Amino acid sequence: MTSSQNSALTQIFSHRMLICIFTGFTSGLPLYFLINLIPAWLRSEHIDLKTIGLFALIGLPFTWKFIWSPVMDAVRLPFLGRRRGWMLVTQIGLLATLMAYAFLNPHQHMAVIMGLSVVVAFFSASQDIVLDAFRREILPDSELGLGNAIHVNATASPL
Repeated sequence: MTSSQNSALTQIFSHRMLICIFTGFTSGLPLYFLINLIPAWLRSEHIDLKTIGLFALIGLPFTWKFIWSPVMDAVRLPFLGRRRGWMLVTQIGLLATLMAYAFLNPHQHMAVIMGLSVVVAFFSASQDIVLDAFRREILPDSELGLGNAIHVNATASPL
């Protein structure tokens, strides 16, 4: 192994890049859940395609997250600091809302499932805001490109 290959591997598997991998993976899971698992679950329960197609609107919080991102940037929670505190809040919100699906039946609770999906999308979009800011803070300028690439690739392929 040449020294440049060794240097590249050292840089990729550094502490900060491993954080980018982990946060990218956790950021991608809720999106995978919303885009792939919910429609598959609804289809297996014989819900009509028109209803399943309405779930395309779930992506709106990702489009509009710029509206509440200044609030998340300005508000410092009283625990774990500004970024980590919001990470914890969004993770707990995601965990609670994702667990709630276990108690729902698509034939009886479709409106609740749709509302819950919007809440999951909101928490996931909020988590993206915080993770982007956190990544910007922990990575020096020279590592920002690699860190963003690693994060995006870990987000795009959660499973």
